[in-house]
Amino acid sequence: MNGYSIPKATLGRLPLYLEYLKRSADSNSLTISATAIAKGLSLGDVQVRKDLAAVSGAGKPKIGYERDKLVADIENCLGYEKITNAVLVGAGKLGRALLEYDGFEEFGVKIIAGFDCNDRELQVGKNGKKILPVKKLGSFCKEHNVKLGVITVGQGSAQDVCDLLVESGIEAIWNFAPCALKLPSRILLKQENLALSLAYLNSRIGK
Repeated sequence: MNGYSIPKATLGRLPLYLEYLKRSADSNSLTISATAIAKGLSLGDVQVRKDLAAVSGAGKPKIGYERDKLVADIENCLGYEKITNAVLVGAGKLGRALLEYDGFEEFGVKIIAGFDCNDRELQVGKNGKKILPVKKLGSFCKEHNVKLGVITVGQGSAQDVCDLLVESGIEAIWNFAPCALKLPSRILLKQENLALSLAYLNSRIGK
């Protein structure tokens, strides 16, 4: 199934479903219902049914979905059968931590290099990935067929970096800068706000 025909909001939730299915795989049951997934993730039952139907069709009445097939369908939709090359712009503490983390490859994404305003080429971490001058971003992305960009710069530079990534042929952006980006409708965007996530957890403590 072509992931591009699926709504962006649904695509954004698919990794949650996949992680839950794999985490609950110790269950003896070979099937799982949309209702059980919704309950496990504290999501609406109707929304989960619509999302899964877009990826794997309708579940069987009173049975639900075959767990392994549903996992395979979601992975296929997200492109996990192939590795997508990604780059990261902004080599501060957060950027370097993401660059040195190899776990993204399990989910079909490999951050192959970082970029920063520094003119010197650096090598970081045990995985030997490089931090390159941002002026080399465009040529690097084209040479290595990079389709995904990660933004970890400050708010003031985020839009310029976003524009540069789009010019470099990027099709999707994962943004950690605390600001709204303006970008073409064809570009997928996943916005992260670490402060809001922390505030949410804090609001739930003791309740």
